[in-house]
Amino acid sequence: MKRQNLRTAALILCIFSYLLVGAAVFDALESEAESGRKRLLEQKRGELRRKYRFSADDYRELERLVLQAEPHRAGRQWKFAGSFYFAITVITTIGYGHAAPGTDAGKVFCMFYAILGIPLTLVMFQSLGERMNTVVRLLLKKIKKCLGMRTTHVSMENMVLVGFLSCMGTLCIGAAAFSYFEGWTFFHAYYYCFITLTTIGFGDFVALQKNEALQKKPPYVAFSFMYILVGLTVIGAFLNLVVLRFLTMNSEDERRDAEERASLRRARNNIHLKPKEDSRSSNAIFLPAEDRTSQMNLIPLVQEEAERQRRQSAVSAAEVPSFCTCLCYRPQVCGSPAPSHPETLSCHTNPVYYNSISYKIDEVSLSTRGQTGSSPGSTLSSSSPRCRQHPRRRRRSI
Repeated sequence: MKRQNLRTAALILCIFSYLLVGAAVFDALESEAESGRKRLLEQKRGELRRKYRFSADDYRELERLVLQAEPHRAGRQWKFAGSFYFAITVITTIGYGHAAPGTDAGKVFCMFYAILGIPLTLVMFQSLGERMNTVVRLLLKKIKKCLGMRTTHVSMENMVLVGFLSCMGTLCIGAAAFSYFEGWTFFHAYYYCFITLTTIGFGDFVALQKNEALQKKPPYVAFSFMYILVGLTVIGAFLNLVVLRFLTMNSEDERRDAEERASLRRARNNIHLKPKEDSRSSNAIFLPAEDRTSQMNLIPLVQEEAERQRRQSAVSAAEVPSFCTCLCYRPQVCGSPAPSHPETLSCHTNPVYYNSISYKIDEVSLSTRGQTGSSPGSTLSSSSPRCRQHPRRRRRSI
């Protein structure tokens, strides 16, 4: 996340710096020329007013009429050819401004038309650009094979170079054609092609606006339409190759950060689980040491001895009954000394875990002694009245 934030902050800083540099350069280049043109226009306007005796209001009305009549010099703008030209400038976001809807219904339709047409056009140009890059990559591989080169791999540098040359060639072809048909200089025609294919569309140079070209020159109209669409495809392929590579860096970084966070979470969970397993295997439950009892571990679950304990489980299960009866006789019975703690009415009540099987000691009558077996070294007998009064505990599986 820090990487994306730093990149975003750096991009914002670069954009503002770029804007400041551009403003300073345009100010230095255009400010004086603008002042000179303004003085010249004021001088011309004064001469016209003195010559034809126009008032200020009459001159403003004349200016308005000239501006409104300018688009009609190319013929009727809203016939099918002119409308098709306008639709191209809308969905490609060129927007020359040479024509605009004059009715409210036309303006409403233009907004809805642009909402659907602009995303569709962008997706179409991106898809065409990807297909074009794929074809170019295959052609470069075949060219390298024909030339007998050792490696036929097409690197990113090769693709960028081919894309740049394709863009330059497209601009030069358009500049040569429009300079011929429109009577512009090659530089102005090249400038028009660049502003058009980058979808800036200032509108200071617009093709098909002289001598009713929209109605009288169908081949030139078809060439202009195809040039705009094909040129935008070439530019889109180059941008898809270069610019979109950098645009996807944020998403790649986010995916990488998500994977790192997931791996850290898994590692943290493993670290938390290991101590629990170690403590579970190392902790032991001991019976408190009393008279004639011994403190011993009832959970021999050491990891190295697990296999050995599984093999001896049958033998260990057979030894449990006599062990429990040995531990659970009351010391008061049969002349044993009194226990050190005041608990005289019950023996050990904690569950005994042996080989992962839980056993609990319950009170039973000594009449069942024959079923459970006798404790080694015990002097009690089932016929002793004293032992009948004091029951003992026997294991029961829970």
